[in-house]
Order: sequence, then structure tokens, then C-alpha cells
Amino acid sequence: MLSWLICLLPLKFCLAIGRGLARLIWVFLPAKRKKIATENIRRCLFVSAEEADLIAKESTVQCGAMFMEVLSFPKLKGNMAKHVKVIGLEHLTRYKNSSERGAVIMTCHSDNWELMGGAFAQNGIPLVGVAKKQKSEDADKFINEYRTLIGMHITYRSGVREMYKMLDEGHFIGLIMDQDVGRDDGVVVKFFNQATNFVTGAASMSRFRKVPIFPAFMHKNSDGTHTLEIFPPLQVTRSSDKHADIKQMTQRLATLIEEHVKKYPAEWFWLHDRWKSMRVEFEPEEVADFEKVLGIDNSRVDDSARRSSSD
Repeated sequence: MLSWLICLLPLKFCLAIGRGLARLIWVFLPAKRKKIATENIRRCLFVSAEEADLIAKESTVQCGAMFMEVLSFPKLKGNMAKHVKVIGLEHLTRYKNSSERGAVIMTCHSDNWELMGGAFAQNGIPLVGVAKKQKSEDADKFINEYRTLIGMHITYRSGVREMYKMLDEGHFIGLIMDQDVGRDDGVVVKFFNQATNFVTGAASMSRFRKVPIFPAFMHKNSDGTHTLEIFPPLQVTRSSDKHADIKQMTQRLATLIEEHVKKYPAEWFWLHDRWKSMRVEFEPEEVADFEKVLGIDNSRVDDSARRSSSD
């Protein structure tokens, strides 16, 4: 019913309401969660405490507008071109027309990633969105119904066999790569000058099936619309060292995500505890060894931490 009502109202008005509600939610967010966001922003971007607070707040507030856009999917479905400008679509269509297999699309939790999936689908890309199952069964059913409504096929992270099957049938697998994973599910690479545990799904799938990876990121325009930019394909090296091949590509993808976040810092989801596994599952000595191997210079990070403590 809420979605039906929102689809009757002007989208800009609904986006403003969503942002207003998110500002209210920000006030009541636990201090611990806010602290995680602001400390990570300072360590990654080397900004003042005040600027970090502003970025963290804006990152959260945009989620209100994102929710309103998801509820507007029935209206946006036939009008996607006016709301999302796509740059670089020819990279995908050229490959799609020349290969019977699909490919991997790699992105991150920046701007409205749900709308991004819809933009791909509405532009003729047979996208399979890889989702995390929600704790609430009703919430999970709702979001997957709306993802399907906008043209996506949804599979859960555990559905690896289905992913490979659909990849072989010509579908494009959309993977969001920037969230933390357990130490046994990732590889440690350099990300914002920190040893960071990164998921290897895109690189592993690309290497195993010999398909390319298309990096793609979306950002918000000043008028409330969005721009989705698709980059030329990347191919994983296939040497005798499978682990090295996967780590090399994962590092390359992590660097691309970092560059995008630096360009649009207020659009990334900073509330996520991105370095939790490095704190909890790795010993300090292990982290130090990773930093040495990755050539990480801690001087700027330490200086930022000292400034944070003095603040």
C-alpha cells in the first residue's frame, strides 16, 4: 500500500520525505555504530572529525531516498532512462552479442545499488543479483519481489551452482564486493592503505569460467537522478598459481572501489563495520605481516588515530 501511494506522488517529493525520515533515524542510531563510521572515514580519507561526521550522516540519510526509489520501482520500470543515465553500456552489449556465456559485473554499496540492478535489467542485460537473505522472511520476500519486478533474477550467496549454470546460459552475475567476510572466505589485500579482508567471488568465478569482469559504479547527480558508469572488461590471469591469480585481480578490484569511494565519499555505506574480521579473526602479528607484504605505510593512519583521540 505504501508503494502504491508513493507511485502516485511526485518522485522528488518522495525522495525529500525519505531523506527527512532518515535524518530522524540518524539521531537515534546507536553511538557505537556512528563511531565505527566516523573513525573509518577519518582513517580512510584523513579528514577532520567534523567532516567525518557530515560524511557519515549524509551516507546514512541517502538510504532514505534509496528506500523511496525502491518503493517506486513499479513507476520507474517503464521510465528508467530518464532516472538513470548509463555510460559505457556498449562494453556489455558488445560482449553479449559476441559470446554465448555471460560475465561478472562487479560493484559496491555506493549510491542506490538496488536501482543499479534495475537499470541493468531495463537496458537489456540479463542480470542475476546475488543477495544476502534477510533475517525477516517478510522483508526478504518483499525486496526480492521488487527486484524481480524491475527485471532481475535473484539468487542467494549460497546458490553457487545456480550462478555457474546461469553464467553458462548467458546471464550476467552481479556481485557487490565491498562487505567484510570471514577470514576463510576472503583474501587480504590493500584497501585504503589498510590490510583488508576481501571477498574473492568475482575473481574466482571469472578465472574458473574464463569470463570477463565488468566493473560498474553508480553515483547521484545534482538533480536527484543517477549516472551508472560501466568500465571495459577485465580478465583474470590464468597462471599455474591459482591463489596468486585470484589475489591479484581482487586487489585490482579493491583499488577500483577505493577510487570510486574517494570520488563520492558520502555515497558509500560507511555504517558497515568493514574491518571487523581483521580485528576479531586475525592476530595482531598476522595483520602486521600482511601490512609488510602489502607495503602499507602506517604513519598517516597512526597520525589520524592520534588526532581522533585528541578530538
